[in-house]
Amino acid sequence: MIRVAMVDDQALFRSGIAMVVGSQPDLEFVGDAEDGAAAVRLVRDTCPDVVLMDVRMPRVDGVTATRELHTAYGKDCPKVLILTTFDLDEAAASAIEAGASGFILKDTQPELLLAAIRAVAEGSQVVAAGATKQLFERFRARATRSPGPEYDRLTQREREILLRAAEGLSNNEIAAAEFLSEATVKTHVSRILAKLQLRDRVQLVVYAYEHGLI
Repeated sequence: MIRVAMVDDQALFRSGIAMVVGSQPDLEFVGDAEDGAAAVRLVRDTCPDVVLMDVRMPRVDGVTATRELHTAYGKDCPKVLILTTFDLDEAAASAIEAGASGFILKDTQPELLLAAIRAVAEGSQVVAAGATKQLFERFRARATRSPGPEYDRLTQREREILLRAAEGLSNNEIAAAEFLSEATVKTHVSRILAKLQLRDRVQLVVYAYEHGLI
């Protein structure tokens, strides 16, 4: 069961999402808050696996709230999926830098939102359709340094898996491309994240772009 919480300043929107999430047998809506200032308390009280976070709120926005969650919970921080109105939102991109696992449009069809929640819970990155290339080009533009000594600790196979994952391939797709089992790919990805001290696949993609590996 995937536990889902939500931070959004629109009560009607929160209610609608709660109904959509609650209709699924593998998802449970565990609580919500109307302001980013309450995000840390919400997570403490409800222990969600995924937090749906509005990027723009009057007092404390989604970028700040995401950063505060990661500061407060570190490796135990739930996955954060940013909700935004625009498919290439600078604030949403900043939220990814702050630790979010991706972003999706607020007017996305319910089935796509549910798929995004499940994907994020499993450790995949989710980026609004049409924004992927532009978003990561932003990170590529900042590529001013080569990988550090942490990259040298990767085996050749792990470097190959890193590039496949950074291209957006799923574990199943990487397994097919590299003639490996999906379980083996999962093991490689876990080791890559540990060696590079990255939280998840989103940070892995950002790492690849920022260090000019793609």
